[in-house]
Amino acid sequence: MAADKYVIPTHLDDPELIGLWTVDEFLAMVIPFVWGILSQHIVIGMLLSGAGWWGLRKAKAGRATSWLLHLAYWHLPAGFTGLKATPPSYLRLMAG
Repeated sequence: MAADKYVIPTHLDDPELIGLWTVDEFLAMVIPFVWGILSQHIVIGMLLSGAGWWGLRKAKAGRATSWLLHLAYWHLPAGFTGLKATPPSYLRLMAG
C-alpha cells in the first residue's frame, strides 16, 4: 500500500515525438524519401530512408539524446551547430 502512495511520472524527460519517431529520426527518414520522390527514384529513397533511420537508431543506442550534437560540435565547422555561446572546438586549453 505504501508503494502506491507516491506516483513518479516517467514520461517527463521523453523526447518530442512525431508519430513513433523522435524529430531527428523522422528527419533521417523524410529527407532521403523526399529526395527519392523529387528525383523519381522512390524505391531508392525508401531504402535510403530506412537505412538512415536504422543507422541513426544504432548510433544513438545507449547514449544521451544530444550525443550527435556534441559530436558535430567537435568534428564539424563552427557554424554548423549554430551554438553561439560556446568557444570554438579547436581551442582545447583556455586561459583563465
